[in-house]
Amino acid sequence: MTRTYWAAGAAVVLAVLFAVGATVATANGGAGGSAAPSASAPALYSPDAGFARDMAVHHQQAVEMSFIVRDRTQDEPVRSLAYDIANTQANQRGMLLGWLDLWGLPKVLADEPPMSWMSASEGGGEHAAHMGHTAKPGALMPGMATKEELDRLAAVNGRDAEVLYLQLMTDHHKGGVAMAQGCAAQCRTPAERALAQGMVEAQQSELTLMADMLKQRGAAPRG
Repeated sequence: MTRTYWAAGAAVVLAVLFAVGATVATANGGAGGSAAPSASAPALYSPDAGFARDMAVHHQQAVEMSFIVRDRTQDEPVRSLAYDIANTQANQRGMLLGWLDLWGLPKVLADEPPMSWMSASEGGGEHAAHMGHTAKPGALMPGMATKEELDRLAAVNGRDAEVLYLQLMTDHHKGGVAMAQGCAAQCRTPAERALAQGMVEAQQSELTLMADMLKQRGAAPRG
């Protein structure tokens, strides 16, 4: 079982590399293209670039939490959900980082506060707040877990790990949905808008599933 899940982890890494390569190659015509920005590339502080940077970080934590819970429980439904989330979000993260490379834009900006891109166009600035998803103390972005919460997840086992993971991932998805809705409304790159809308639909479906899984364990989402 351990070998199986380590193999799955390796598959995720390969999927990320494939996603980055496929994204850049496709956008450059399929072969030999340069990653230099084109005249139509998004601006440095645009919603397109800001969403790609922030959601790549947001997704990375979801992958991290999913691999933590893999080793804290033998419950197959939770481990299956965790693998699906890790695989999907690693692939999406690869696409987002690939677009930034293609656009010739940095993956990290020291002077860009998280979520600042959501105020880059009219109506976007208070989106996350209106949705009720603001970053809690100690968390970088809406829905993200704190270091203390990650440490607690790594310290518990069995049902306690399952419940905490499902609660943390529920919060994570709610924050991610608000961010993705912001991009779907503001981003100008058609492929990125489509990806963001797909995130909204998939994560809303997983929110329903996780609520049912928590109920089966005599628990409920936090807040």
